[in-house]
Amino acid sequence: MKSTTILTIFVAVVTGPSATTAFTVSPTPIQRCQENRISSTQLGIFGNAFKNDDSLGKPQNAGLTNGPKINEVTINGKPVKAVAGQKVSKVLASARVKMTYSCQKGNCGTCEMLMNGRVEKACLAKIPQGKCNIQTYN
Repeated sequence: MKSTTILTIFVAVVTGPSATTAFTVSPTPIQRCQENRISSTQLGIFGNAFKNDDSLGKPQNAGLTNGPKINEVTINGKPVKAVAGQKVSKVLASARVKMTYSCQKGNCGTCEMLMNGRVEKACLAKIPQGKCNIQTYN
């Protein structure tokens, strides 16, 4: 079922009192392509590639199964939420706690802090599971 649009324009020509000329304009190539547009999925080239496989069971969330393990961390007495295994330097930055870093490799010791009573370097340390209390020297 093709529908072709033909535009008819009537123009009065100044040469004669009753002379009228008719012009017909066929659709442009872009208009013809739009009328005959077929998407790639209608061509059948993908087959069942995008169909759900029933043998896989119920679809699951692609992220973490039970969500991230969020710990309640205390930084200089201020409670902050952090994910277990997250770098302490990122947690300090998100809590807007100033920390001096120099080498970012743990060699210089400028980022030392107390984490659960032990001296740790913020550039290397990660948030442990369970309670965490961080005290900075700055």
